[in-house]
Amino acid sequence: MRGRIELISRKAAIRFLLPRHYSGRIPAIVYAFGWFIEDQLVAVCTFGKPASNSLCEGVCGKEYSKNVYELNRLCRIEELQEPLSSFVGACLRRLRTEHLIIVSFSDTGMNHHGYIYQALNFLYTGLTKERTDKYTPGNKHSRHYEGVDQGTARKVRTAKHRYVYFATKNKYEKKEWASKLNYPILPYPKGENQNYVLGEYLETKVIGTPPEEPSKMQIGLFERS
Repeated sequence: MRGRIELISRKAAIRFLLPRHYSGRIPAIVYAFGWFIEDQLVAVCTFGKPASNSLCEGVCGKEYSKNVYELNRLCRIEELQEPLSSFVGACLRRLRTEHLIIVSFSDTGMNHHGYIYQALNFLYTGLTKERTDKYTPGNKHSRHYEGVDQGTARKVRTAKHRYVYFATKNKYEKKEWASKLNYPILPYPKGENQNYVLGEYLETKVIGTPPEEPSKMQIGLFERS
């Protein structure tokens, strides 16, 4: 692949992600990688500890919950036409020394299927269930509910394809994790991905009357996973 890959600061990752990524929110970031071509930052991939302890324990059990991290953001500039699979693969190779169980999700609500993860031999472990969370003004994440007027409205969280990758150089460790995996390994899902254009917006689906009108979340053009 062209260019170079570097660890970048959380602040640099946030500056790149906020105007581009469809989520409109920044997750917990522990590792942030940048892809530079001719000194221009063209893509960012970040990893962090999931907010949900049940997710961490649910992948390979409580014993290995500390090893579970999420590939939580992957985004590129509009002009970049090269596929991101080589970039993500390089990030994963660098993380093998950290001995991580990587989980990542592809949102069915965005018509994503996880083709980047499939190209990198992630394990496909099925769909999460669609659910609802309490809706708060500003569309805050559920971990920020405390002290906020919650009202009675709820927002829909769509079902997501779940992928798992064992980032370790230790063959014994990889075999051990595989034996502890609590999800079935299933055939890869297929379908047509949908493109999104920088400047388009997505409204949160809300059930009931929210305390305020739901804010719009800007959708950036990014490599669909």
